[in-house]
Amino acid sequence: MVGTLDIQRALADGVKAYEPGLLAAAHRGALYVDEVNLLPDHLVDLLLDAAAMGRAHVERDGVSVKHAARFLLVGTMNPEEGEPRPQLVDRFGLVVTVSAPRDAKLRAEVVRRRLAYEAGPDAFAARFAADETALAARILAAREAVPSVLLPDTELDRIARVCLAYGVDGMRADIVVARCAVALAAWHGRDRVTADDIRDAARLALPHRRRKDPLDPPGTDEERLEEALDQAGMDDDPDDDPQPPSGGPDDNGPDSGGGPDSNGTPDSSNRPQSSGGPNSSGPDSSGPDSGNGPDGSSSPDSSNASERGDDSRSSDGTPKEGQASGGAAAVQAGAAYRPRALRIAARGEGGHAGRRSPAFARRGRVVGSRIPRGKLAGAPHLPATLRAAIHRGALTAGAQVVQPRDLREAVHVGREANLVLFVVDASGSMAARKRMTVVKTAVLSLLRDAYQRRDRVGMITFRGRTAEQVLPPTSSHEVGVLRLASLRTGGRTPLAAGLRAAAATIAIERRRDPRRRPLLIVVTDGRATSGPDPALVAPALAGVAAVVVDCESGPIRLGLARRLAAALEADVMPLDALAAGNTPIGKAA
Repeated sequence: MVGTLDIQRALADGVKAYEPGLLAAAHRGALYVDEVNLLPDHLVDLLLDAAAMGRAHVERDGVSVKHAARFLLVGTMNPEEGEPRPQLVDRFGLVVTVSAPRDAKLRAEVVRRRLAYEAGPDAFAARFAADETALAARILAAREAVPSVLLPDTELDRIARVCLAYGVDGMRADIVVARCAVALAAWHGRDRVTADDIRDAARLALPHRRRKDPLDPPGTDEERLEEALDQAGMDDDPDDDPQPPSGGPDDNGPDSGGGPDSNGTPDSSNRPQSSGGPNSSGPDSSGPDSGNGPDGSSSPDSSNASERGDDSRSSDGTPKEGQASGGAAAVQAGAAYRPRALRIAARGEGGHAGRRSPAFARRGRVVGSRIPRGKLAGAPHLPATLRAAIHRGALTAGAQVVQPRDLREAVHVGREANLVLFVVDASGSMAARKRMTVVKTAVLSLLRDAYQRRDRVGMITFRGRTAEQVLPPTSSHEVGVLRLASLRTGGRTPLAAGLRAAAATIAIERRRDPRRRPLLIVVTDGRATSGPDPALVAPALAGVAAVVVDCESGPIRLGLARRLAAALEADVMPLDALAAGNTPIGKAA
């Protein structure tokens, strides 16, 4: 991105020359980044520095260069794959959410135009040439009108109140909303900013700036923004006498807010839904898994909800109405905490960029050099290249000749994202003494950690006689929170069935994506009151990095989770120690 040493000139002429990168090419233009939320940290740092100073400073491979780098940064991303760093998000002035239309006529029109374009691109372009010309003329007229648009003091005060009510950090949000409101007024042909312009500008400039819990329920940003807008509007005194010199509000009034319009809050039909999770049509409490199992454990559905730590269910064992939309709040016994870092100890080979386990990658910390496997990938390792040339006798006092066969490439170690597969014991023994409430909080904390490290997550629960894949491997950690909120408990403990389901899931994912290494997290007290001995299933998970979170509590402990960890060749840690420190653990795969 920032450029590097010009290898051809270095080999041919023996001089150090700089080869410009993308930042130099994007000067006075636009820099488009796809999947901007997946950028490695060092590239994010480069973008932040260039955006702040308007210049790029390159120090690498013996080259020191400064060059101008002023550009318009445009990025696209899939929010389900994780959010970018807050510092980078704040550099984006406006954010637009793009979703598929929910109207059948609009969808049909999209397909119709796509087919028309494929049939004749030139004819298709000519069909809309007049519309594009008119749009370009309107944009030019709005740009010329921007300097003459008045931003009244009362509307500027409204912007400040909205930003304060929404809880954004810094002053960049206020400036962006003000500039956007002025541009919207010019676009609509008005000579002064109105409350409607501020409302529309706030919807574009504020939602992505709020510091939020990564596992907030869907729609939280929009709801809080509407509350902030309403609060800012109600704070105004409608009896104030608007004086033109002081820039008072216009005929629309500060309390009108513009009302809901086509640019309003996205329709709830476009939000992620919790369909597919456990619901009232699922198995009820009278089934074989109700908790009155042969092991004699008490039924969690017949006990007090707070006793079994599952207050998200009604007396008949079904989720309470509206509980699934509660997301994180439905599973938090206390605030989710920062868990210990669970990582795969062995280094991976070219996995997906992330923030969990160490892996050899194209970027990261240089740990050595090697002969290129085909074409040179990235920057060369100059000291190793010179040593190879010296060893061959190519460098003497009167000659400096480096052949392509002398080139050595740098070996980097960075961080990769993994498949984090949770296997959660939901049997009757886990529901006793509020243990499940603590377990849900722990799993929620681990889900947040996986979200921040850009992992894929999956969840398997076992209770009664079988295991169930409640969350197939996905990048949507939000869905994991919803499934965790509606988790049912009770019955016997088919631990072997849970491990067998985990082995099957990992095998499928390895065929689908061999580059992503799995990390198995088994949350259980180690009891197995149904099915075969778990040690007989353990060989199916041989070579899989695993951690057993021991949920056993009380003065008398049987140590069954430790036996399970020994069979899986996994690390074991008590549930109450999950939040202690950040010591990496995890067996090598």
